[in-house]
Amino acid sequence: MTSPASSDHTAAPAPNLKRAWFAVAVLTLANISGFLDRQILSLLVQPLRRDFGLTDTDVSLLMGLSFTIFYSLLGLPIGRWVDRGSRPKIIAIGAAVWSVLTVLTGSARSYAQLFAARVGVGVGEATIGPAAVSLIADQFPHRRLATAMSVYQMGSFAGAGIAYALGAFVVGRLDVPGRLTLPWGTEIFPWQTVFFWVGLPGLLVALVALLIREPRGESASAQSREVEVPLRDVVRYMRANARAIGALSFGFAFSLSVNFGVGAWLATFLVRTHGWTIERAGLLQGVLTFVVGPLGVLLGGRLTDRWARSGQVDAPLRVGMVAAGGMLVSAGLYPLVPSVALVVPLLVAVNVFAALPWGAASAAVAEVMPPRMRGQGSAVYQLIVNLVAGVLGPTAVAVLTDRVFADPLAIRYSLSILAVVGMTLVLALLGWARPAFIRTVTMLREQAGD
Repeated sequence: MTSPASSDHTAAPAPNLKRAWFAVAVLTLANISGFLDRQILSLLVQPLRRDFGLTDTDVSLLMGLSFTIFYSLLGLPIGRWVDRGSRPKIIAIGAAVWSVLTVLTGSARSYAQLFAARVGVGVGEATIGPAAVSLIADQFPHRRLATAMSVYQMGSFAGAGIAYALGAFVVGRLDVPGRLTLPWGTEIFPWQTVFFWVGLPGLLVALVALLIREPRGESASAQSREVEVPLRDVVRYMRANARAIGALSFGFAFSLSVNFGVGAWLATFLVRTHGWTIERAGLLQGVLTFVVGPLGVLLGGRLTDRWARSGQVDAPLRVGMVAAGGMLVSAGLYPLVPSVALVVPLLVAVNVFAALPWGAASAAVAEVMPPRMRGQGSAVYQLIVNLVAGVLGPTAVAVLTDRVFADPLAIRYSLSILAVVGMTLVLALLGWARPAFIRTVTMLREQAGD
């Protein structure tokens, strides 16, 4: 392992807790907005297939590949920007971009236009992860970091839950024959108006983000340029700590793959396998994600901080492994049981374990990177996690259903296979990462005098 860049000792002291928690609150709102815009498609599979003539695989590419490629790749230059620029301004710009592109999705008239708009949403949302991890980590000590990260990550579950419920409402009320004509003459399907509803509030989030105080100080950009870590030093550090950084990144990537697969196809599974209406399925998914998800992620953060205070340096990875074990059982079983009376309680467990590791995961990324590399480190983590999860999760279920089983009703088996295989890989990778993670984090804490 190599030492972090010599400039890391210049990291600013933590601001007061009121400012720190205000920043977390605004970042949580931004996360809600982003995930609402991202997840709304999962409840629109039926009208998308019918009105745009798409297959399950086509829809999965809208939910995964179109968003993920640019979201992940642009995170790298954005991470470098985060390490030397004003993070509140970066978040505000990103929120404005993803909100405008979500609105434009509502006026799309072809698959190509839908795909292009989703690419734009991914471009905007590429800002939030690196900036949020860096900003929160600068303001909380490591023994409280996972709880703060968990509150921020609650936004992803709240946003997804709202998306599922709102999508179900739209399909139930607005999926009707005919077209609507927009003021500028474009004709759209009535259900497409949901993109206006979820996109426009994000512009308010962009304005509120500007109220966050940059803890680096008023001259943040000038200070950061003076102590900017050369890219070669970042690469050298990551190569020297590849086992810790790489294994935890791929471990959490496979965990998120299962989450994305479940999130994208749960409502369709309930419709095809148990005969539910899309409105009923979406309502259940929305309630579970909105209510149980935030409780699960907060529980994971508190558990991580409790273990960290007891001296467990690898506490974030331990929580990730607990979550993976719970998901392997609950997400592997719920698609296969014969009765909805059994499916629903298993889905409660799925939502707890699916949410449990994400505050811990963000804390792990922040702790394994020196302060002046956190934006770039979280961008690399984001690249790995979202490329793997965004492409593999929804698409693996669709490809298994379309190509392997060639039967829409076999979606239950596709979901179960994804959960069992994915979570087995998570357990193996996080277990392998633990010794290297302990060495790297211990080294960084010793150099910081902690």
